[in-house]
Amino acid sequence: MDIADLRVALFSGNYNYVRDGANQALNRLVDYLLRQGAAVRAYSPKVENPAFEPAGDLVGVPSLPIPGRAEYRLPLALSASVKRDIAAFAPNVVHVASPDLACQRAVGWARERGLPVLASVHTRFETYPRYYGLAFLEPLAEKLLRRFYQRCDALVAPSESMAQVLREQGMNDDISLWSRGVDRTIFDPSKRDLAWRRSLGIREDEVAIGFLGRLVMEKGLDVFSDSIAELRRRGVPHKVLVIGEGPAGDWFRERLPGGCFVGLQQGAALGQAVASIDLLLNPSVTETFGNVTLEAMACSLPVIGARATGSTSLIEDQVTGRLVEPGDIAGFADAIAAYIADPALRARHGAAGEERSRAYSWDAINSAVADAYLRLIARSNRASERSTPAARHRA
Repeated sequence: MDIADLRVALFSGNYNYVRDGANQALNRLVDYLLRQGAAVRAYSPKVENPAFEPAGDLVGVPSLPIPGRAEYRLPLALSASVKRDIAAFAPNVVHVASPDLACQRAVGWARERGLPVLASVHTRFETYPRYYGLAFLEPLAEKLLRRFYQRCDALVAPSESMAQVLREQGMNDDISLWSRGVDRTIFDPSKRDLAWRRSLGIREDEVAIGFLGRLVMEKGLDVFSDSIAELRRRGVPHKVLVIGEGPAGDWFRERLPGGCFVGLQQGAALGQAVASIDLLLNPSVTETFGNVTLEAMACSLPVIGARATGSTSLIEDQVTGRLVEPGDIAGFADAIAAYIADPALRARHGAAGEERSRAYSWDAINSAVADAYLRLIARSNRASERSTPAARHRA
């Protein structure tokens, strides 16, 4: 069997209705598989006006808005019509990309038919409760995730640091890497635009500290804003440029007086915005990889990140940026102040980051997932052959 023989049923809680790093990675994967001749069918909630057009065929699954986060939808159990569609498609491998109810039902559907299941891990869901005053629920969340992932045949994680966390948590015995790539036609230092900066009130001699991502609390907005407040307290000159939007936008604006908020940017405009900042501060601990970190590195920017999964696999401390202990406000402020005071240090670490980013090619990265599918199918076929009456008789 080769990649053109694959028939992949992909299940995701968000395939294209809200843009984020996870679903963009899934769409790039599907585009790659289709270009190699494979058949893919995606199953996910659908909305009237999605953030972008899906790669490949998308079948809607029943869903409800998530209370308090209505922009996201909660997939429900697979409907009879969806099950008929899956059966008609006749996949030879199932890929689940989130631990929601629809994905759980998809795993059960595959198990009943002896089909292999691959799960991709895109975020640290078990850390989310702490950002909403519910940290006591983290052990329960981890237990529920373990039960889900152990029902899958294998996992793919976007970084070695995340894979190690999953191993330590006992999520599965078969964990390999599905890293992330960067589109260098969009993210490149040549996209820097000083005129655009000036239009926002940022002079050429001012250092712009960037935030890039959805404005939600689990992205570390509190740590980011507290670090900026510490810079103000110390009298360190700086500007703040926020790229993105989200439900915590108003809260973030109140915490960052004088900050430049440019909203959601896409395509060439996103590349221009990222290349036009001077350093990226990414204090999130929920990332499994950190797409925004890689995008900033490709634009030759030093990145200051939390010493946590994702960032530790991309940032080499004191070489391409700085790693700071999670929640260490003084430490983040120290790292930012050092870059503000030393343009040569910014340039040196930014150049090293750009060089490292060149190793992340999307097609090479996505081929690892195709290899995982083929490996699981071959393993499943061998197990099936051993369990046939003829095989038992020969034994």
